[in-house]
Amino acid sequence: MLELAPLLVSALILGLLGGGHCLGMCGGLMGALTLAIPPEQRARRFRLLLAYNLGRILSYTTAGVLIGLAGWAVASSPAAMVLRVIAALLLIAMGLYLAGWWSGLTRLEGLGRHLWRHLQPIATRLMPVSSLPRALLLGAIWGWLPCGLVYSSLLWAASQGSALDSGLLMLAFGLGTWPVLLATGLAAERLTALLRQRGVRMAGGLLVILFGLWTLPGPHQHWLMGH
Repeated sequence: MLELAPLLVSALILGLLGGGHCLGMCGGLMGALTLAIPPEQRARRFRLLLAYNLGRILSYTTAGVLIGLAGWAVASSPAAMVLRVIAALLLIAMGLYLAGWWSGLTRLEGLGRHLWRHLQPIATRLMPVSSLPRALLLGAIWGWLPCGLVYSSLLWAASQGSALDSGLLMLAFGLGTWPVLLATGLAAERLTALLRQRGVRMAGGLLVILFGLWTLPGPHQHWLMGH
């Protein structure tokens, strides 16, 4: 677990600083879900929003476990090294994205549009939301919304060669996205403003790039660990 700790921190940073992207992709949906809460359920809005986000994070974790099984299957083969290199490059790409230097990761979102076309009608039928189980299910479906940041995180998690580790990384990533999407009112405005500050995003992006360089196989890993 100690060896996994730096990666869990990295996953949290990815989720937290990726909150701006989440607002762009999911902010409108979040607003629609909130407005879809029946008038008599307004007092339960916070609990329903918690359930939405819990369902979304559970989907991320489930996807992490599933793709982690695939990573485990190739862990002892030459493909494991290729997967690790790809994961390291994706991690570096995520750092560049978070710092605002390159947004090529968004092109990965086209990979999930076919699946979302089948899931979107199910999500529509669940609205308006009238119960916590319904909100949880809707959030679980929402978790499969095409997102380049999520896809990149999944491939990175798969490189760990363990279903458990991959699931934990995606859980940490999901928890990192929680503050921005769950916060409301003035607190949300302050948090969003903080996360969008260029200095904060650049610092977080550079940290993630360092994690990517550390993940990349080579003798430089020992030097990075020493510093």
